[in-house]
Amino acid sequence: MVESWSDEDFWNRPLQLSNLPFFHFPSTPLLQHSNTPFPLMLHSIQTEKLGPFGEPMAHAIQACVHCGFCLAACPTYGELGQEMDTPRGRIVLMKQVLEGSLPWTAAQPHVDRCLGCLACEPACPSGVPYRDLLSPFRSLAKDKFQLSTGERLRRFLASQTIPFPARFRFAAWTGRIAKVFRPIMPRALQPMVDLLPETLPPAQHWPLLTPARGERRARVALLTGCAQQVLDPDINTATIEVLSRNRVEVVVPSGQGCCGGLAWHTGDLRAAQSFARRNLAAFPADVDAILSNAAGCGSAMHEYHLVLRGTPDEERADAFRKRVLDVSVFLARLGLRELPIGSAQSRRIAYHDACHLANAQNVRREPRQLLRAIPGVELLEVADAHLCCGSAGTYNLDQPEIAASLGRKKAQAVLATGAELVASGNIGCLTQLRAHLARLGSSLPVRHTMQVLRDAYGSLRDKAA
Repeated sequence: MVESWSDEDFWNRPLQLSNLPFFHFPSTPLLQHSNTPFPLMLHSIQTEKLGPFGEPMAHAIQACVHCGFCLAACPTYGELGQEMDTPRGRIVLMKQVLEGSLPWTAAQPHVDRCLGCLACEPACPSGVPYRDLLSPFRSLAKDKFQLSTGERLRRFLASQTIPFPARFRFAAWTGRIAKVFRPIMPRALQPMVDLLPETLPPAQHWPLLTPARGERRARVALLTGCAQQVLDPDINTATIEVLSRNRVEVVVPSGQGCCGGLAWHTGDLRAAQSFARRNLAAFPADVDAILSNAAGCGSAMHEYHLVLRGTPDEERADAFRKRVLDVSVFLARLGLRELPIGSAQSRRIAYHDACHLANAQNVRREPRQLLRAIPGVELLEVADAHLCCGSAGTYNLDQPEIAASLGRKKAQAVLATGAELVASGNIGCLTQLRAHLARLGSSLPVRHTMQVLRDAYGSLRDKAA
């Protein structure tokens, strides 16, 4: 019989897994690819009372062995140095809340401070699917966490503007006027005006169908995103040009909308499901792939089966997500039809791994492969590449101090490479890097991988002219 340990005992006494009362060593390995049995964390979660998310959340908790490998990978642990602000600590907190032994509000500050960057997943030897726990938990906690009036207003404004390009553009333009009143604004609203860009690029629009140049090799449907359409619409233009040049026909479904990622990651399940259903209906079946050029969007669409778990649309969502690819993966698999021209001079490019590409989708090699295909490019790696830049959806709004610290460190790491340009595959990362490089007095160009590739080919519009 093992002794009973309190939670205080757990954190203060030596960790011997075989003696802990909430671990059980199964006779067969937890993971099919592993030859070593992992201990299962015992729990008393009544999954049937938690609805469709009960089972996946309990599985994620059960898989954690508290080994601590995730600590070094966790950006908030690096910033705050607290056990409760690590994946391991948050898993214990969420477990206790779901068991009913800890109030929701006790876990709130630590769960709120999680970036959702998923750096813990590739670092975890027991394969904890942390994403299956975090967003479902936040959806259950939405009405239980305590928020100030200002925080509630900020989240409402973000949810009603960012996912809708026309509203977001209008809000960004008019919001510049609000900067005059920043000193008298509630503190919770100040980050919204702080992050507004001084200028916005002109709106761009894309044809519903862009034909392949030459004999068609593939047909794809492209998600054009929401914030990206406002902050940097040229990313979509560059993506379509690169695909067309490589003999890919591009469909831009007219009925598409936001991927739902912002809603899903902040616990707004109803909105996330609405966005997901809209895209399930909008994207055609007669395409070879559904492409995303924003890491956060692609990651969110890969989770549609979880967003719609327990609904009549779950099976359709599971089939949909299996057709979703990042544009860099699609092009790397298809192969470039013709090599980019490049330039006469060599160019040093630093590549920044977007968390929701590298961690959520395991996409690291393909963007680098495409950039290295450009003659004269020397690709540089950024130190501590696994650490998040601090953008993380609305994290800049919700946790501005931590986000700013991470953004500054990432910008400093980029500058330390001596690069002439930095490339990445996510609009949030690009915006964060631009802001913090500017604060450091740097004018280093920040571009999407597709923009770099398009520029290396030469603009199709310029050639047509």
